[in-house]
Amino acid sequence: MARQKKPVHRVEMTEGKRNIIRQLLEEYDIETAEDIQDALKDLLGGTIKEMMEAEMDEHLGYEKSERSDNDDYRNGYKRKQVNSRYGSMAIEVPQDRKSTFEPQIVKKRQKDISDIDQKIISMYAKGMTTRQISETIEDIYGFETSESFISDVTDKILPQIEDWQNRPLDEVYPILYIDAIHYSVRDNGVIRKLAAYVILGINSEGRKEVLTITIGDNESAKYWLSVLNELKNRGVKDILIICADGLTGIKEAISAAFPETEYQRCMVHQVRNTLKYVPDKDRKAFAADLKTIYQAADEQKALTALERVTEKWTPKYPNSMKRWKDNWDAISPIFKFSAAVRKVIYTTNAIESLNSTYRKLNRQRSVFPSDTALLKALYLATFEATKKWTTTIRDWAHVYGELSIMYEGRLPE
Repeated sequence: MARQKKPVHRVEMTEGKRNIIRQLLEEYDIETAEDIQDALKDLLGGTIKEMMEAEMDEHLGYEKSERSDNDDYRNGYKRKQVNSRYGSMAIEVPQDRKSTFEPQIVKKRQKDISDIDQKIISMYAKGMTTRQISETIEDIYGFETSESFISDVTDKILPQIEDWQNRPLDEVYPILYIDAIHYSVRDNGVIRKLAAYVILGINSEGRKEVLTITIGDNESAKYWLSVLNELKNRGVKDILIICADGLTGIKEAISAAFPETEYQRCMVHQVRNTLKYVPDKDRKAFAADLKTIYQAADEQKALTALERVTEKWTPKYPNSMKRWKDNWDAISPIFKFSAAVRKVIYTTNAIESLNSTYRKLNRQRSVFPSDTALLKALYLATFEATKKWTTTIRDWAHVYGELSIMYEGRLPE
């Protein structure tokens, strides 16, 4: 889908606008773009003060020049420093004797009127570090923001993450993908490698949906069982196929949590794991031979191809083909499907575009200060990436129809 361009703002000049511009030029002796910024900052401060004066009039029930029997009255001004999109500026906040005045245009204890929170979160979502964000804000807006302040701002999304991680899910997912990306995270002064496990589902309408993101370093059947049980507790009753790499304990956990679910090894990972034993000079030829296995018309032809490829390459690379025979029970489910269904099932292409977004975080941050910081970055990156998911999986009607026949009665009609 072509990316829609944002509408261009076109300035329509009116006589009133021309008069204002003339007055600005006369009042501020404007010669440069920087002069315009300074003028707008000054005008913003003056406008805020006038609006607060009007709010005070309403609060007291009489205007500044009027007499009143009200025992509350104006009590001067309090100087307040705020950050705006034009930089840091001082404003005069009117005070009343009883200190009951609550301004709305700039609320008590509000130090920012630039929507900087959303800008910080947006930059964080794009993978920028707290230091980079701080420097960017100072460059653009001219005021300092500490790294702890930026961390506090991004912490505001933690309740959103909790709600997202606990939201109800569909009862049935035809296909689920589980994949992992590893990050360096600081833990009590020690840098550890932690895995972010992403679970992405294809729902009955053929749309992609990230169900959850978990961070851990202790793969086991017990760990995966807790992850899958969490999905059950959020409403998932059935999954037809789970496509994943050879995660430790995943097969046993699937059997326990979803006994009728088929486990399919991701062929992309299977091929990568094979080729890591092969030097560049033979990699292309080896990869072409592997295709004859997983693209075979049926399982018997695939087994024949497996024997042929094993005999050809094992003498040269003894460890390369061992995992194919060991994992055949998790590789072979694809052979009962048509090419259209195989294309969806045996590869994690559906998750690769999301992974490319996550990998940018690794390129931009060598180490995350905590697992919470990593989770925030992953959640925001997920939110940014999934905004573009507006279409269904290709040939979904055909895929869904075939899955409905193969797994009779388990998919919604």
